Amino acid sequence: MGTAVQCISRLSWKNNHPHFLVSQSASDKGQSRIIRAAAAIAKDDEINRRAVIASGVALLSSAAGFGFPGNGLAVIKQGLLAGRIPGLSEPDEQGWRTYQRPDDKSGGHGVGWSPIIPYAFSVPQNWEEVPVSIADLGGTEIDLRFANPKQGRVSVIVAPVLRFSDNLGDNTTIEQIGTPEKVISAFGPEVIGQNVEGKVISSNVAEHSGRKYYQFELEPPHVLITATAAGNRLYLFSVTGNGLQWKKHYKDLKRISDSFRVV
Repeated sequence: MGTAVQCISRLSWKNNHPHFLVSQSASDKGQSRIIRAAAAIAKDDEINRRAVIASGVALLSSAAGFGFPGNGLAVIKQGLLAGRIPGLSEPDEQGWRTYQRPDDKSGGHGVGWSPIIPYAFSVPQNWEEVPVSIADLGGTEIDLRFANPKQGRVSVIVAPVLRFSDNLGDNTTIEQIGTPEKVISAFGPEVIGQNVEGKVISSNVAEHSGRKYYQFELEPPHVLITATAAGNRLYLFSVTGNGLQWKKHYKDLKRISDSFRVV
């Protein structure tokens, strides 16, 4: 079990951070909004951004809907919906299942990118993977969505760090990307669709197996966000629900959020 190494409760966000805030205006078609968010940190740290060319869309499916390999799987490389491949364990004695990203799941952010280091998290029974749309918040960087219509929703954003920084290398840590305040200010809008100023009610830094995880709780809207980095990618794990779901299932939603690990 990891131990929390830092806790900041009821953060004050009254001071303006104009160089961390992300514009919500429409971008050119095909440009990833996560890249614009990362540029705020790159600018602040005087890191040169790489020129980013919007990814082309490649749909490699011959069957409607979603299936398994050999049955007309809709396989979409970086920029679109990654192939839906089972990664759920059998329920444990409490009815919870663990999802681990399969090694052979599609995705990887195009030719030349290293494979995505797998991640894992736990969900109660009756939570299922749901389709990802490039129109979703987080844009083309969304790797996975899970949901239960009565309890809440989960999303995982996986963004290559080399798309917004030249010198973070292939073994990036979340601390190299920025402080908790910088990370949530720059990337929080990709999760909630608006600036996070005044919405962060708690922040925590936890460590598991030597890796740091920044954990945030925001409201409104109700959302739990976990940020970490591994290899050459930034991971954003978010758990959210409406007011009623938050009231009835907060304990389970918090457990889901706390279970996220890069493995």
